[in-house]
Amino acid sequence: MAKDYYKILGVSKNTSDDEIKKSYRKLAHKYHPDKTGGNEVKFKEINEAYQVLSDKTKRQQYDQFGQTFNQAGGGGGFGGFDFNGFQKGFGNFEFGSENFEDIFSDIFGGNFGRRKARAKSGQDIQVDVEISFEEMVKGAERTLNLYKRTKCNVCQGTGGEPWTKEETCSICHGSGKIRKTSRSFFGTFSQVMICPNCDGKGKIYSKKCHQCGGDGLVKMNQEINVRIPAGIQNGQTISLPNQGEVGDIGASSGDLYVNVHVLSHDKFKREQDNIISSEEISFSQAVLGGKTEVETIEGGIKMKVPPGTQSGEIFRIKEKGVPHLQKRGRGDHLIKIVVKIPKNMSRDQRELVDRMKDLGM
Repeated sequence: MAKDYYKILGVSKNTSDDEIKKSYRKLAHKYHPDKTGGNEVKFKEINEAYQVLSDKTKRQQYDQFGQTFNQAGGGGGFGGFDFNGFQKGFGNFEFGSENFEDIFSDIFGGNFGRRKARAKSGQDIQVDVEISFEEMVKGAERTLNLYKRTKCNVCQGTGGEPWTKEETCSICHGSGKIRKTSRSFFGTFSQVMICPNCDGKGKIYSKKCHQCGGDGLVKMNQEINVRIPAGIQNGQTISLPNQGEVGDIGASSGDLYVNVHVLSHDKFKREQDNIISSEEISFSQAVLGGKTEVETIEGGIKMKVPPGTQSGEIFRIKEKGVPHLQKRGRGDHLIKIVVKIPKNMSRDQRELVDRMKDLGM
């Protein structure tokens, strides 16, 4: 009686390829003969079903012929595929597709059929930098001394001792790949791997660099200059591409992220791109008006105070605030006036205030 491959894998006829693969992996884990509670007959049956349903052409023909599937190809098996290999210990297989490498890696829990991992990219680096309020307004520079993985300064990242020549790899003979054969319960398996001797390049230096041992990379201190733009916000991060740790040969470097922290100022505060501060003036200045010295981020200037200025009134000094980040212009300096009221007055001052009171002031 013909076998129902969908039923064997526990899926429906409309199941997607990914779901079929997922179900196969689950069942292969469960019934693998080397596992407790495994079932060799069931395991072979599962593999037979997956061989058909994982192949689009075979699955289409299987769906078309239904239970007469075994007679569709004529002779031994369907479409020229002979399942006798599964029933006799799986024979010899050469795994050229990653599909089976992934599946058997899951079953064996190791690196079955795994090719050498891709070259690893360099790690990102994060550092914190403090700047003063004045530096935030004017811009600043910092020199960072980082201990990081970087290109070897002896071989310049090649991995070879200077003045030595590159030679054809003796292991892979210049192909960059090797074939590895393993024996297991299933039979003999062959796989093509990246050559570990030359990392797939096909060439290798006759003598490895004495500094890095052939890696092309070393850990060392490196100075990096960072320009902090005027107008940067507190907590903002500057990104420096490729200034992190250097990656493996053939891989990209990481990035450097500089987190900027602006220290507070005793007198000035920032609101968006405006600078806020307070200035005291005397009672007579508030009443009569005049000029007063006020402090800005660029130094002291004279500011006109009109007669009758009220305490809490705000004056604007244009273009004396924080520069706009990444565009022209800058904010303003907003000065809040505080009228200073004397606490201890002389007799003459009190008499003068009394006269003002009498005059309705």
